[in-house]
Amino acid sequence: MLTQELIRRMRAHAQALANGVRETSAEAVVRRVFAIQAQDATAADLGIRVRGRDISAEDVRAAYEDERSIVRGWFMRGTLHTVPSADARRLLRLLAPRILAATGSRYHRLGLDGGTRERADRLLRRVLATHGPLTRAELTEHLAAVGVRPEGQAPFHLIRHATLTGVLCHGPRRGDEATYVLLDDWLPAVAGDPAWGSAGGSAWEEDTAAAELARHYLRAHAPAGVNDFAAWSGLPITLARRAWKTVARTGSITEYGTLSVPAGRKAEPPGIPATPDVRLLPAYDNYLVGYRTSESSIPAAHLGRSRPGGGVIRPTVLADGLAIATWTRRDAGRRVEVDAFEPLSSQVQALIDTEASAVTRFLQSTT
Repeated sequence: MLTQELIRRMRAHAQALANGVRETSAEAVVRRVFAIQAQDATAADLGIRVRGRDISAEDVRAAYEDERSIVRGWFMRGTLHTVPSADARRLLRLLAPRILAATGSRYHRLGLDGGTRERADRLLRRVLATHGPLTRAELTEHLAAVGVRPEGQAPFHLIRHATLTGVLCHGPRRGDEATYVLLDDWLPAVAGDPAWGSAGGSAWEEDTAAAELARHYLRAHAPAGVNDFAAWSGLPITLARRAWKTVARTGSITEYGTLSVPAGRKAEPPGIPATPDVRLLPAYDNYLVGYRTSESSIPAAHLGRSRPGGGVIRPTVLADGLAIATWTRRDAGRRVEVDAFEPLSSQVQALIDTEASAVTRFLQSTT
């Protein structure tokens, strides 16, 4: 039987957040967890830092811009994530059609019909081929050529549309601002790169792609169930269930009631460390949002302090994968303020102080 404690400890281990597990590079972190929540760019960087060993802000930026091994874009649930660059196109083929369809009513309210969206895609391709990389504000100025006013959300949704259709992707940062580049220029396609199938093709291809995504999810999040996978990916539950069954039929998972783990991964504690493993998770970290519920990682009595509602998920302190406090950046990142759920031992407080110092060093190196 998988107890809540065992589930928590196995998940934290899989996410490189417990038992001293830390990856040695930004690319290795993202490959391990497959996707880092990235609607806040600084939080995404901190999500990589917390899973790495001595990874600096410069290392993270190099992975994005020099190595181009990781990339930020709209993927699971139509939300910004950082994913391995090699998987970006395959994810778009599977997920983007549904994200675009779900945005249809929003396009209609903004007056962005199909013709306008197509013209904007072509314009943005030409502009970036000539002038890129460009910021959102700079792309917004160019969109006036297709009759889009700079006020409101229309420019943003057209830029997002071009990203989802594979025209653009996030490129190098310019100061504190993100820029956009042509996807094919920034991440050239690799010959022989294995495909997951195409959502624009047959139902069989879509099922194959969804099953591959389920495998990635399980490796990074197990123990987990199909409802967790559907909540994380944003796929319809019917497609998620078919994908889960496909993975189960291949014998690549072991089932424990409603939860599964990759075959060969034992459902037993990774080992209780003599010293607690304390980590400072950023806001919206996928360890807390990658499942349908947070009951195994956040004590029920303190759930409202970590997840106060309105979609807010606060930066959280973990000890061996269990939430024990929230934290806040103060003085432009020069200080970390911790709000503990319960009184802390001197040992845990010292470990928090060490981790907080690492966070402030990381943040200061970005300024």
